[in-house]
Amino acid sequence: MTDLQLAQDEGDDRIIRESGIDARIAMIVGPVLRGIGYRLVRVRLMAQNGMTLQIMAERNDGTMDVEGCEEVSRALSPVLDVEDPIEKAYHLEISSPGIDRPLVRKSDFTAWQGHVAKIETSVLVANRKRFRGKIAEAGDNGVEIVRDQPAYGEDPTVVLPYDAIGEARLVLTDDLVRDALSKDNRARKDAKKHRGETEDADEAVDPQD
Repeated sequence: MTDLQLAQDEGDDRIIRESGIDARIAMIVGPVLRGIGYRLVRVRLMAQNGMTLQIMAERNDGTMDVEGCEEVSRALSPVLDVEDPIEKAYHLEISSPGIDRPLVRKSDFTAWQGHVAKIETSVLVANRKRFRGKIAEAGDNGVEIVRDQPAYGEDPTVVLPYDAIGEARLVLTDDLVRDALSKDNRARKDAKKHRGETEDADEAVDPQD
């Protein structure tokens, strides 16, 4: 295990993490995001528009919007300026995971059970490294996938250990779009209701007490 791996942010509950410079940046931004009620999805430094640092984040309830991206940008920009992890000039891009989102936590696989995912493993599993199929079950140690196009003689069901997964993301389907929009609407309604209850509670307190 490398010094970088040993020094990874202990509060980061993702099972899929970055390496190299991306990992160093994740260590910087992860605690800041948690401090303002967000969680890190992915960090990626890309040779795009000169150089672009893409930080993908979301609220703890899984939602993300333009206002959220702006809040995250305001919180991270000064921290990145001070820590200065990138030697060259770069453009900071804060983005939401999107509907066909990366799956980086065990809870992601649980939340999107029944939907199609594309998964790449870092080692051979059942003589393959690339898989596509529905998430049947997300267990404690691995995710069970029902492959949509198994080769002749292959078992349609395979369990992929979490520690073998190198990359995973949802596949855009009509069912996914419908389910994602429904979850987002519910989360926004719950957040609005919570804000309303908080405001009501604040108004009920007599400032002279």
